[in-house]
Amino acid sequence: MSSQRIEFQGSDGQQLAARMDFPDGAPATYALFAHCFTCSKDVLAASRISQALTRHGIAVLRFDFTGLGGSDGEFANTNFSSNLDDLVAAARYLETHHRPPALLIGHSWGGAAVLAASARLGGTRALVTLGAPSDPAHVLASFGASLSELEREGEATVMLAGRRFPMRRQFLEDMAHQRLLAHLRQLRAALLVLHSPEDGTVPISHGEAIFNAAPHPKSFVALPGADHLLTRRDDADYAAGLIGSWSRRYVAGAA
Repeated sequence: MSSQRIEFQGSDGQQLAARMDFPDGAPATYALFAHCFTCSKDVLAASRISQALTRHGIAVLRFDFTGLGGSDGEFANTNFSSNLDDLVAAARYLETHHRPPALLIGHSWGGAAVLAASARLGGTRALVTLGAPSDPAHVLASFGASLSELEREGEATVMLAGRRFPMRRQFLEDMAHQRLLAHLRQLRAALLVLHSPEDGTVPISHGEAIFNAAPHPKSFVALPGADHLLTRRDDADYAAGLIGSWSRRYVAGAA
């Protein structure tokens, strides 16, 4: 496996930091990985799964959404819609420099994002979600008392995973327009839903709702014992193995 740091232009012209993980030989296909809310491309789940997928001949692009990790921009100006635009920009980079991503993978918030963005990416043949919410607004449950301040004042600092993030009301306004499950009924790619029954951040009922809303072909695999962030290497490796084996049927020979 080899890894390469890259940058590409995001939806608003800002530079987004990214990494390409390549298999030892010529890639059989290309995948795009979207990380969890307020995470980065280097979170354990993203790095371990991307690197493990290279053993299946899959090249993976993982990147930092605007305002996170090494990417430019201000997080307070982002929302679900801007994340979708960043995903499309990442897919365009792959299309220009390699091949369009046939496989989209999203972890948590990123899972909701790849589902919503798939309609804008014509080359997508397969989608994978890991611990994804069936409604991106589920993330608001982690805002605590800051949510009422954000609604009242229009700005607030939200504590998430031990870090402070500035938020603005536009984030809430954008969220109110998202209809993820309705969009899923029009899905034209194969879907694999991976979710842990022990997920304490996004309950497995969200994975079940995603699975039930999507048309066939679709698969649901539980990740027993795994936490939401897949912090144990065995859990990340298991998920990567499932993704690699399952996706082969759908993305083999993707141009």
